[in-house]
Amino acid sequence: MTWASIDLNADLGEGFGHWRLTDDEQLLSVVTSANVACGFHAGDASTMRRVCALAAERSVRIGAQVSYRDLAGFGRRSMDVPPDELAAETAYQIGALEVFARAAGSRVSYVKPHGALYNRVVHDEEQAAAVVEGVLLSGERLPLLGLPGSKLHTLAEKAGLPVITEAFADRAYTAEGTLVPRGQEGAVLADASQVVERSVSMARFGVITSRCGRSVPVRARSLCLHGDTPGAVTLARRVRARLEAAGVRVEAFV
Repeated sequence: MTWASIDLNADLGEGFGHWRLTDDEQLLSVVTSANVACGFHAGDASTMRRVCALAAERSVRIGAQVSYRDLAGFGRRSMDVPPDELAAETAYQIGALEVFARAAGSRVSYVKPHGALYNRVVHDEEQAAAVVEGVLLSGERLPLLGLPGSKLHTLAEKAGLPVITEAFADRAYTAEGTLVPRGQEGAVLADASQVVERSVSMARFGVITSRCGRSVPVRARSLCLHGDTPGAVTLARRVRARLEAAGVRVEAFV
């Protein structure tokens, strides 16, 4: 499937206290959707408030990037959280970000799991159901951003929640269409030109080449540009410019 337009999203607000990981201000001049850390893997009240204000100024959509409670591991350690607890913590994170989004004159427009939780809800029905329950508990029928064919999307659709398919231009894919785990060599692509061209292939043709060389359909409505990689801002600008040059409109999905 191809799209006449594509959304660009990035993980932002990934700091804590005086420590900052992402160049939020510069990335918000490129992306159309901002996945804002809600305090469980990164982020704090001041950071969330600042990023929401910047996003609102630039008409960038604000998304709650919900995570396992794992500041020390940056949300990248898989955890066996009881479903009721995970649902409550998902709703808690959405609610926290909503306060600052509304204060900035905007609102939380979607939800995206982060890190280990993102990968877990691709296959784990129990954890995926808990995230969906958490979104419903928040009181808003928010779209869920994630991998095509994931348990998360299947259960979200059953619950009447919109789903948005996502792809990653800078991550290696398996032949099954899932992401190669970060702990494996070559999981994150370092060649900027390769990332740029993969972005165009995803947006225009809906396919990507897996690590084993097989063409894999991705059907992405949104492309994720990681903000915590070296040269992230420059790469994001190159991706957007190349997409627009290829005739792809870059615009938010909501």
